[in-house]
Amino acid sequence: MVFEVPSAKPIEEIEEGLREAAARHKFGILYTIDLKQKLAEKGVDFAGEARVYEVCNPQQAKRVLEKNGAFSTALPCRISVYSAGDGYRIATMLPTELVKSFNAPELEPAAREVEDAITAMMREAA
Repeated sequence: MVFEVPSAKPIEEIEEGLREAAARHKFGILYTIDLKQKLAEKGVDFAGEARVYEVCNPQQAKRVLEKNGAFSTALPCRISVYSAGDGYRIATMLPTELVKSFNAPELEPAAREVEDAITAMMREAA
């Protein structure tokens, strides 16, 4: 259900690569959540790095929402970059697996297209 790729690049380079790859694949990064920073704001010290990028292709989102509004609970898609050993891992929940949990096989083609784009973006950024 989770797809991951490793990266030895610094997190800033991964982020820049994700932004560039998202644009090439007609996705936008709507929000970036720096979990280390958010935890620190709450008085919790977290030694690692973990950033979440909420990404969206508006045409695909519209297509899915028109067929099943409940899918809004899974939008926008998320890509996570977190520290792991000497490098980072870039991870996402696979849209094709999420579609199964909604019992919505009619959304499989859209989920496959989104999944292909997101996994390509992750590989390009790594």
